[in-house]
Amino acid sequence: MNRRTIFFSIAVIGFLVVTGTLSLLWLSGNDTATANGPSALQPAYRAGPFQLGIELDPETPHVGNNTLTLVLLDHQGQTVSGATIKAVAEMPAMGAMAAMQAPADMTAIEPGLYRGTFEPSMEGSWPLTLQISKEGVGSARASFDLATGRKGLQPASGVTALAQEAEGTDEVGTTELPYRSGPYRLDVSIEPATPRVGENVLSVVLRNADGEPLENAEIKVVAEMPAMGAMPAMQAPAEMMQIEPGLYRGVFEPFMKGSWPLTLKIQAPGMPARQISFDLATGREGLQLASGAVRTDGGDMADEAPPGTVTLDNRRRQLIGVKTAEAQAMAMTRTIRAAGRIAYDETRLADVNLKFDAWIGELDADYVGVAVAKGEPLFTVYGPELLAAQQEYLELKRRDSASPTLLSAARKRLSLWDMSDGEIATLEKRGEPFDYVAMHSPISGTVVAKDVVEGTAHKAGMTLLRIADLSHVWVEADIYEGELPLVTPGMSVTITLPYLPGKQFEGRVDYIYPYLDGASRTGRVRLTVANPEGHLKPEMYAEVKLQADLGRRVVVPEEAVIIAGELRVVFEDLGEGRLAPRKVQTGQRAGGFIEIIKGIEAGDKIVTSGNFLIASESRLKAGMEQW
Repeated sequence: MNRRTIFFSIAVIGFLVVTGTLSLLWLSGNDTATANGPSALQPAYRAGPFQLGIELDPETPHVGNNTLTLVLLDHQGQTVSGATIKAVAEMPAMGAMAAMQAPADMTAIEPGLYRGTFEPSMEGSWPLTLQISKEGVGSARASFDLATGRKGLQPASGVTALAQEAEGTDEVGTTELPYRSGPYRLDVSIEPATPRVGENVLSVVLRNADGEPLENAEIKVVAEMPAMGAMPAMQAPAEMMQIEPGLYRGVFEPFMKGSWPLTLKIQAPGMPARQISFDLATGREGLQLASGAVRTDGGDMADEAPPGTVTLDNRRRQLIGVKTAEAQAMAMTRTIRAAGRIAYDETRLADVNLKFDAWIGELDADYVGVAVAKGEPLFTVYGPELLAAQQEYLELKRRDSASPTLLSAARKRLSLWDMSDGEIATLEKRGEPFDYVAMHSPISGTVVAKDVVEGTAHKAGMTLLRIADLSHVWVEADIYEGELPLVTPGMSVTITLPYLPGKQFEGRVDYIYPYLDGASRTGRVRLTVANPEGHLKPEMYAEVKLQADLGRRVVVPEEAVIIAGELRVVFEDLGEGRLAPRKVQTGQRAGGFIEIIKGIEAGDKIVTSGNFLIASESRLKAGMEQW
């Protein structure tokens, strides 16, 4: 290669290097200008905890590639880096045509600045939805109206213009807040002023009694449509975020038309919690204070009613069917009803058995059910031991030299073997033993068990007959576990038999068994009842009624008490149309009344009819923790 060729090659290479460097510098400068240009974009809207500015390139969207630029700050005006932003333009479904989406993959260009492209595939309306979240800051959802061929973006929901917000904040800051709830002063507003189905923005301005803004307060907000028929209650919560000191904002979304009573629970650091309720309905302008606060101008309510208080005018009370009565102190008598079973009085049973081996001779009590009198012969017996004992006694009796001790012992043996004094005297006169000796009934009664026939042999100790005195019987009644503490020994009882209507038997509680039936959760009580005519027969079923005197207690009608899980609630009529829920502790029930141990006093006016409809609304106003 000659020198001229070498110089030419070096010149070409130098030219290419210079050209490439200039190109890179131009491209870098162009990118820098592009990056720095949108950074001048200023926030124009507030969405939840964020301030945002939004821009389209081209300004009038078209079919195909469009660039979306977003600047994002927090409520203090600091740039938000590392946010997650989902942006989707979506053409709604039309007829048989399905909805179409044009997502934008948003990428961070620099701190607080995000950019992405989206491509509408046909001309028309492509509403744009932004979902923004950042850990430690919060989340927001904002919607804008967008259409190809139409300039710019128009805010639809989830956003508020910062200029409008500033005007509202300035106005609130220079005037006294309209509501007072304990140590709090507050204002509550909604945007739009007439709530709608879908997104609504709720703003709360919160100060203390000295007018100072309250920061870092915890505000829980729930709008809830009451249950109607088979349709359960529906909730639309709002996640409230602090926008600036003393100003909180959140979005709630009723998803159908109707009444959505709004409940706020507020607690600032170092201050007590308060619950405030407002009446709210879609299509009706504004909020109406219901309970938990008073107007600072003296309107709405004369004093602060408990959380959950419902206010009803006379027309609504008549429509609902509200009736009231006074709680009263009265003597309570509790009627306890139980099923019973008639049983033998075990203290009036006697068993007949032998004290020696023997054979049965003549049997007088020859069937179960035969009535016998005390001392009456039941059967005769022959026993070698009994015969020998008689012979021994007679021999000792004949001896003049017989020891009185031996004679007394021989007579005692005959007596212990159930020979009566009369039979022993007859034996002495006769002078020779009886082959068969009669066994006598120890009590008057009825033979209820028999294990003997004539001519049979039996060992000593065997029970041959059982005799029961049925002039008195037991009734064993099963009392439910909850009523058992009301039963005491000596309490009078009334007993009736299903087969003898109109006839009653009187008795008393004799014994309360010290155990419970685990399967039926009942305790057994023993009653003693006279049975002179024999109507009460063992194993019969009986109906038992006990009267427990509970003394004088504060009571309300049973229908006044609403059961809400483990809680018991009544509504007290405070006057001026206000009905306040009162948690009560209930006791015994009797005669259609229920005892109130704690919660209301005698003379308080309470609701006895229509309270279930009132409770449905009160649950919403008080918040779910109240119930």
